[in-house]
Amino acid sequence: MITGEYRNNLDEKGRMLVPSRVRNLIPGNQLVLTRGIDKCLWVYTPEEWNRIASQILDSSSVFKSKTRLLQRRIIAPAQECEIDKSGRINIPPTLRESAGLRKEVVLLAMEKYMEIWDEAEYNGYLNESEEDFLAAAEDLGDLLNI
Repeated sequence: MITGEYRNNLDEKGRMLVPSRVRNLIPGNQLVLTRGIDKCLWVYTPEEWNRIASQILDSSSVFKSKTRLLQRRIIAPAQECEIDKSGRINIPPTLRESAGLRKEVVLLAMEKYMEIWDEAEYNGYLNESEEDFLAAAEDLGDLLNI
């Protein structure tokens, strides 16, 4: 299971080192990056991305505006990125720009997918969402009975 929070830097070419602990759990040397719903990038293995993309593409008619919107915002910007011999991925400029990635970034690994955030943006998100997090934790406590 891939989990963890990793702080890292982008180099001048927009490359980010994928931590070895994460790399060792990824089958192959490819990852798929796309825009996330929050101001971040979503990162998937090609197999998991193909499963999700197929579900999105097959779930509804292209005649529905919400379907087209999701396809344009999530499917269209997706790009396959290779992990190079140094363990880095080159994040395409359009994706870096959409997530506001500057120098310092955070990689969040959550089993089936990962997120890449600009560190300042992520810290702001954590502060802004604290009240919602506490409410969600309360609900989770009811669900899990712990």
